[in-house]
Amino acid sequence: MRWLVGWSSTAASFAGVGSAGATGYDGETLHPVGSQLLWGDPDPLWAVGDWRPDEVRVVKVDADNRIAVLGVCGASDDELRRGLFTARGGALRHLTAWPGSYTAVVKVGRRITVCGDLAGARPVFHTPWAGGTAYATAALPLADLIEANLDFGHLAALLAAPDVPAALRDTTPYEGVRRVPPGHALVLRAGSREIAGYEPVASLAVAAPPADPDHAVDAVRDALVEAVRARLSAPRHVPDLDPGPVPGMGPAERRARRGMPVPGIGADLSGGPASGTLALLAAGLPGRPGTLLGHGTGAGERLLAVTFNDLAVGGREAELERAGALAAGPRLHHVVVTGAEETLPYAELDGPLTDEPGPSLVTAARHRARLAAGSADHFTGHGARQVLDAHPARLADLLMDRKRRHLVRPVAALAKADGSVMVPARVYGAARRLARTPYRAGLEVLAERLMRRRFDEPGGAVGASLAALTWARPGPAARWLTGEALAEVSVLLQGEADRSATGAQRPGEYRARAALARHAADLRVLEQAAEIRSQRLHAPFLDNQVVRACRALPEALRVQPGARASILRTVLEGAGVTGLPPGWGAPSHASSAAAARAGLRVAADPLQDLFASPLLADAGLVEARVIRKALRSAADGEPLPLDGLADLISLELWLHRLLARRGTCWTGTPARARAVPSGIQPRRGALASGA
Repeated sequence: MRWLVGWSSTAASFAGVGSAGATGYDGETLHPVGSQLLWGDPDPLWAVGDWRPDEVRVVKVDADNRIAVLGVCGASDDELRRGLFTARGGALRHLTAWPGSYTAVVKVGRRITVCGDLAGARPVFHTPWAGGTAYATAALPLADLIEANLDFGHLAALLAAPDVPAALRDTTPYEGVRRVPPGHALVLRAGSREIAGYEPVASLAVAAPPADPDHAVDAVRDALVEAVRARLSAPRHVPDLDPGPVPGMGPAERRARRGMPVPGIGADLSGGPASGTLALLAAGLPGRPGTLLGHGTGAGERLLAVTFNDLAVGGREAELERAGALAAGPRLHHVVVTGAEETLPYAELDGPLTDEPGPSLVTAARHRARLAAGSADHFTGHGARQVLDAHPARLADLLMDRKRRHLVRPVAALAKADGSVMVPARVYGAARRLARTPYRAGLEVLAERLMRRRFDEPGGAVGASLAALTWARPGPAARWLTGEALAEVSVLLQGEADRSATGAQRPGEYRARAALARHAADLRVLEQAAEIRSQRLHAPFLDNQVVRACRALPEALRVQPGARASILRTVLEGAGVTGLPPGWGAPSHASSAAAARAGLRVAADPLQDLFASPLLADAGLVEARVIRKALRSAADGEPLPLDGLADLISLELWLHRLLARRGTCWTGTPARARAVPSGIQPRRGALASGA
């Protein structure tokens, strides 16, 4: 893990780092473990973890004005300096408009500004501490700092309504540690804090001017090319040197066995449009996008393209063929990684502790098997679906803008998939109801559904679209929560509904941003759980400028069937890449549900042991016998929401890892100064036993 951490105190001056509230219980100097100091008192900032030298940049104008950028940023030092001068006047948006994925921290006198990103992949957290405010890009260090206990209300909302921002609010799994919402910045002035948004807010009173589809797609192309170029322009990183030969093993086998990536640039190549677009863009841009000369194959211009072939669950043969056709060019070196039962979901229940829980914990071993064959800098297509595809609720947005004719093609596609002539009327009626339903009423409906345990939803593609045509819906794991946990989330939603304004924004845009934030948070969990030493994962679709360009796409273009593949095909053509294989961009007919069900069946006994006396039951969120029965039923093939079981299992795994950790993120504190110091005390004895 890598993060930055610092604080802002009310004290006017310090004698040195570690004074005026920055001391341990016995007077020791307090600072993060394994950190490098970027600047000192009165408001210190540290970078913690295995940052590369080019990933940490500090530009200083004078003693009171400086800017730090951590991550991949395409701005030059002169641009950073100009950005610092502009930020002195209070402007923030330009700090988030450079190519790449990074966190910017600006210090102007005693005012500190920390900018989060638009997607939520690089979040910012804060907590009151020592009369001021401590902040970080990870929640666990702040939880250690204040010895935070678990926030059971947040954990309940994470299971009951994970896609509803009103349920999660700005909380984290740690009590007292808060999250800055995506698209906002944390502004600190001598210890006091303020959350400021840096994106313009669209008005509902006046419809936005119609966007030109061609210009919007061109903007997506330009943003993606700049995002890829920012990674290719960064200094190449060579992992730790190979310690020596092993009898019977070649260099690639030694690297994989020792968990070392291949030097240079690589990319996922699943056969889908998102990963294929990034691989072809990276391989086609001028320069040397592949491995370094003298390392690996010695072909400096080739990009390593990695494809995962699941031998345990079939159904992706067409995608594998397309991946092979895409990688046939001379600028790509294709590697196929095979995986059997040992790479199924739930096959490996041990792993590192991540900053927060997420469904990716149950599939981390599956991803790690693929990434172990990857490069030191590895592109992934994560986020493309969330930023390019149309959430079904966007049909209501079109009705609000009186663009009914654009509903014809998506509704016709649903009718064709369902085979019923009643589909158009049902979908149009649901979209019309949503367009006329205020945001407050939507939260109240969800609160009532949770209180009355109403979780049944229609099946199939049409049923999923109809269920999504709401402001908010229960999570897939909500059906297994206790009545007390559901009531707690229901009361919370009622309170949020009372405080909210009616008709805050368009429902489709609201749902799409919430889905993007959840995916970005889970990708962050995946990066930490499947981390390969000396490797960096790059997700350009989640960069600020790419997200902005995708949000400018007309809704009428988004909702058309096959819109994502069509947009990315146009992006590649505009970048000079043609000759895509037949069927490129076709949706996959193989479902991840087959792999999840197979994993549940293979790991049935370890999962039953995990839930013999679960920590979730001690927290009062579930009954152990209910979860054990659901696991048996899912392994036997009953139609249960498998993503809900993934949420439950991943949260239980995360709690076990959190309570099993030793030590803390800080020096100068005794061993007890860590998050959840006393463990989980059973909240309801009857439920904790699972009887």
